[in-house]
Amino acid sequence: MSDLQPADFERADYRTVLRRLTSLDEKATGLRAEARRWYADRAAAADAAVQEAAAEMDAAQHAVRAAQRDLERVDARAAGLWSDFVHRVGPVAERFGRTLPPASIPRQRGDDDQDRDAEDFLKEVENRVRYTPPARPITLGTKILFGLLGLAGGLLGVIGNLMVRRTGTAAGGDWQQAAPVVALLVLLLCPVLAVVAAKLIADRRDAPLDTSAVVTVLGTGLVTAGLLFTAVLAAQPT
Repeated sequence: MSDLQPADFERADYRTVLRRLTSLDEKATGLRAEARRWYADRAAAADAAVQEAAAEMDAAQHAVRAAQRDLERVDARAAGLWSDFVHRVGPVAERFGRTLPPASIPRQRGDDDQDRDAEDFLKEVENRVRYTPPARPITLGTKILFGLLGLAGGLLGVIGNLMVRRTGTAAGGDWQQAAPVVALLVLLLCPVLAVVAAKLIADRRDAPLDTSAVVTVLGTGLVTAGLLFTAVLAAQPT
C-alpha cells in the first residue's frame, strides 16, 4: 500500500510523514471503492446466475409436465392398440395378457430407428394391427367340401323329416297333425345349417364365402333332400 517503513519515521521529517500518511488514506479509499465495485459486480453476477437457474428450472418443470402428458397419451393409445390386437388375434395374444404388457425398449433395426419417436412406432403398430391379409381364393378342394356339406345337410334333413313324421304318427293327437309342418321345417333347416357350417370352415381358412359358394351348398342340400324325400315317398306302400 505504501513505501513507508517503520525505520523511515526515524529519519523523515513531519511533513514527509504527514504526506505519506495522507497518501495511505487515499489509497485505502481507492481500495475500498474497488472492493465495493467488485462486490457489486459479484452480487450482480450471482443474481443473474440465480435468475438463469430459476428460468432453467421452470423450463425443466414445464418439460417434465409435457413429457408426462405425452407419456399418458402414448400409454392410452398403446392400450387401445393392444386391445384391438387381442380382439383380432384372439387366444394367441391373450397368453401375454388382456391388458397392455409392460413397456420395453424396442429392438433397434438400424441407425434410422434411433431418431424415431413414440409416434412413429405407434403408427407402425397401428398399421400392422389394422392390416387385413388378402382373402385366399376358394380352391377346388374347398368347393368339393362345400358340396359334401350340402349332401350331408340334405341327407340329415330327410332323416330328421322321417323321424318327426314317425314320431307324430306314433304319438297321435295334436302332435300328429303338427308333425308334417315340423318335418318340413326340419327338411329345410338342415341345408341351411350346412351353409352355416360352410361359413365356419371358410372363416377358419380365411376364404370368402361368396354367393356362388352359398348357392352350391344350399342348392346341393335342397336338391339332395328333395330327391331323397321323393324316393322315400315313392318307396313307401300306398
